[in-house]
Amino acid sequence: MSFEFVFDKLNNYRNCINKEWVLTNGIGGYAGSTIIGAHSRTHQGYLIASLHSPVERYLVFSKTNERLVCSSRIYDLTTAQHKGPYTSEFNQGNMHLKSFKYDGNITFVYEAGGMRLTKTISLVQGKNQCTIAYTLENNGPAAGVVITPLMNYRDHGEHMTVEDLRWELPEEVFKEYRNEEVGNVGFYYTPVSNSKVRVSLIAAGCEMVKRNNIYDENMELQFELDNEADGLDCHLKPYDFVMEVDAGGVAKSSFVCTVEINDSKGKKKETWKPFPVIEKDTAFIEVEKNKKRIEELIEKAGFEEDDELAQILTVAADQFIVDRKSTGRKTIIAGYPWFTDWGRDTMISFTGLCLETGRFEDAKSILLSFAQYIKNGLVPNMFPDGGQEPLYNTADASLWYFYAVYNYLKYVDTDEAWKFVEDEIYPGLQEIMGAYRKGTLFSIGMDDDALMRAGGGLDQVTWMDVRIGDEVVTPRHGKPVEINALWYNALMTMEEISRGIARRTHNKPENYLAYAGGCSQLAIWVKEAFNSEFWYEEGGYLYDVVDDESKDATLRPNQIFAVSLPFTMLDPEKEKSVVRVVKDRLYVGVGLRSLDASDEQYHGIYQGALEKRDHAYHQGTAWGFLLGAFIEAYLKTGGHSAQTIEEAKAMFEPVEKHLVEGCIGTISEIFDGDEPHTARGCYAQAWSVGEVLRAYALLKE
Repeated sequence: MSFEFVFDKLNNYRNCINKEWVLTNGIGGYAGSTIIGAHSRTHQGYLIASLHSPVERYLVFSKTNERLVCSSRIYDLTTAQHKGPYTSEFNQGNMHLKSFKYDGNITFVYEAGGMRLTKTISLVQGKNQCTIAYTLENNGPAAGVVITPLMNYRDHGEHMTVEDLRWELPEEVFKEYRNEEVGNVGFYYTPVSNSKVRVSLIAAGCEMVKRNNIYDENMELQFELDNEADGLDCHLKPYDFVMEVDAGGVAKSSFVCTVEINDSKGKKKETWKPFPVIEKDTAFIEVEKNKKRIEELIEKAGFEEDDELAQILTVAADQFIVDRKSTGRKTIIAGYPWFTDWGRDTMISFTGLCLETGRFEDAKSILLSFAQYIKNGLVPNMFPDGGQEPLYNTADASLWYFYAVYNYLKYVDTDEAWKFVEDEIYPGLQEIMGAYRKGTLFSIGMDDDALMRAGGGLDQVTWMDVRIGDEVVTPRHGKPVEINALWYNALMTMEEISRGIARRTHNKPENYLAYAGGCSQLAIWVKEAFNSEFWYEEGGYLYDVVDDESKDATLRPNQIFAVSLPFTMLDPEKEKSVVRVVKDRLYVGVGLRSLDASDEQYHGIYQGALEKRDHAYHQGTAWGFLLGAFIEAYLKTGGHSAQTIEEAKAMFEPVEKHLVEGCIGTISEIFDGDEPHTARGCYAQAWSVGEVLRAYALLKE
């Protein structure tokens, strides 16, 4: 699994500045930039550390700039843009960039003046640690490379001014580190605002020289400028590292940047672990470890060796499965670069990310993580990045939890799996059922007709949840169509699980059978009411929301779940009609539009200031994750015929094209509703990857 771009695809700065890459470390930290090496957004850097997995993420190591030096010639490989006195000023080191490669590591290859510099960036799994492996090959006279690290300490979504840097990282906080015995040089620092953190950058195979000009000022970030934000950032560059090579020779060096959290636990004197010993080949070893780990992930998933798309998505899936310190278990990051773990996103992406890739122990761990936080019958909506208590303002996360459990038992149909669900998960499912039937927070509860109502006032509790101050952009209060499709699915799932446990248990199976019977009867009432209330005969599709006073015939994609979920309520002809309408009016190749383009509220472009984007977010923007449900519904209503399967296969072609246009090797959160359907939002989204992988696997069944 690898992606490679060569010179003629890298020499145009403007064409490449929106092509990004991301690496992750399994604890919420990440690295990212563009394929030409220039940063384009605040959420980019070689090490964005998670101080409390998977949250509290801080940029500590922004990047390295390189200059090749041969006699009197200097070849600047820096690729960046800065604010000038009149216009933007560009360093176009990408004109020396011969190739970019992503294979679980990131490799840049530069050539100039008879020299070839290879730079490979890796993140160490389970640690806030970045390594860079440098190889300098020289076909001319004695030469060298000057490497300048850019450092920082800021929230990953903020930016720095020179004044901010002087306060947070005054020059005197930087301490030199030299260990002549092992040939290590470097520096370390503790930011003013957090004495519990120490950042170190240590190298082997080069010398270190203190710089006079220590600020990289006014770096322009094009993504931020495009969205009408302050696109300026500043970094510190206190030292240069010099790596020399003889005529016709080859030289290597390794850089390791590490973030440590002080473990003194209240002791007056801070205690730190000794600095690691860095060898010239340390970073090269980490590169090989990452490659081996990628091979193992692909092998574990069990797809065919020549199935490139499945392999790519398997590797992409891994980036979202991370540790959560508060539970000591696994969770799923909803999207990079800014989301944390969200209940809804986790349960929707769960099947593709964990089950299709054979990560069954991780699946158990994730189910337990969220079971631990069930409160008032609600699965958390989100965990804030600052590490505060979770928020519960969601009606569907709890219902998607049933879907995740159902699929877990479908993929792992063993006595051990059933016992796990009975002992650890079933009580939480019962709590959710009871709360939804009686009513819980955020006006979530069963109405007299057995359908599920949700939301009211300023509460936005479906996935279309944007609110701008007191303005609810997509008000869906009442009985949303997908909430009721999920409610029916949850009842049927609970019936099936209860009967399954009854067959396997020796502990009062009659209790489980009685519970199953109650769920079955309630599901019958829900199905009758749903067919009576939601079918929009004139349009040939389902109302988006119904309540006592009105029915909303706005054409949105939410109804696709009434066809795609394991247990559904419509007759075959109505299901076919829903799929046909959605395909004709909402499907755009890379996703489904959130609103029909003919609607007067439609917004076709998601760009500009935050308020502009918020008004477009669920008002026309196309969503990648909806492809999973759509393709599954398409296959279902087509009877999985040979023709339908071939047509469904063609639906993955726009996705494959996107894999080399946005963030390399992964799938974005959203896309413009208008052509050419430019990728927007998070450049890597869990449910986009998970649902596309799940749908792709359906072609193999």
